[in-house]
Amino acid sequence: MATLLRAIQADITTLKVDAIVNAANSSLLAGAAWTVRSIEPPVRSCCKSAGSWVVARPVKQNSPKLSPACQIRDTHRGPVWHGGSKGEPELLASCYRNSLQLAARKDLHSIAFPGISTGVYGYPVELAAQVAVEAVNSSLPKLVSIREVIFCCFSAGDLAVYQRLLDARP
Repeated sequence: MATLLRAIQADITTLKVDAIVNAANSSLLAGAAWTVRSIEPPVRSCCKSAGSWVVARPVKQNSPKLSPACQIRDTHRGPVWHGGSKGEPELLASCYRNSLQLAARKDLHSIAFPGISTGVYGYPVELAAQVAVEAVNSSLPKLVSIREVIFCCFSAGDLAVYQRLLDARP
């Protein structure tokens, strides 16, 4: 069965998926990332739903953590954009690969990603989306449990970038 890859514009905290990736700070309660602004009320209700999991920021030391939605303890971050010369593409790709691998190890079937590092960390959306789609595409053949990957976009502009890249896939 082929994995469905799609891009949507939505509030990631409202999606019915097995895992969402948190691109916000580790507390989920403060900060500038758009996820943080919308997640505080839903995180309380997620605590009551046994199937809700969050794969929290997987870059530092290549060690993502899978946590119940109310118990995020991860301190890792997506890469801050420094012009692309400090390994940012490789670090960002590791966010996607490692999150997918962790979800597959837990036999999860669906995962949603925000635009990791594209907010306050300054990663250009076009470049980040290209890294994201390539990393996911290259990882999926080895991860048979993953049936759906959603790139959850904040804006219509971001959605157009992801949709163009997904439409161009072979």
